[in-house]
Amino acid sequence: MKKIEAIIKPFKLDEVKEALNDIGIQGITVTEVKGFGRQKGHTELYRGAEYVVDFLPKIKLEVIVTEDSAPKVVETIVEAAKTGRIGDGKVFVMPIEEVVRIRTGETGEEAI
Repeated sequence: MKKIEAIIKPFKLDEVKEALNDIGIQGITVTEVKGFGRQKGHTELYRGAEYVVDFLPKIKLEVIVTEDSAPKVVETIVEAAKTGRIGDGKVFVMPIEEVVRIRTGETGEEAI
């Protein structure tokens, strides 16, 4: 099993969610986060004064999938989240040792 974490732009959430639903992914966890990458934020003007916005709002998606479906899920997220501009985000893929569904006690892939 694999855990896929994606950091994306907030306005892309609906597109990514629909794209994942279209390939059969039913469960995702969404968290509102803030951060910055290489661009180190940006400068804005407010009432005539410049200030730096260094932590930009982002969305973190977390999905646990079978090892077979991980490449397709990553590809789907990248296609749906891409704008071609700085700050599109990143996708991380990590191994998962065990999953337990609390309600039923199911483990492994059955618990996904």
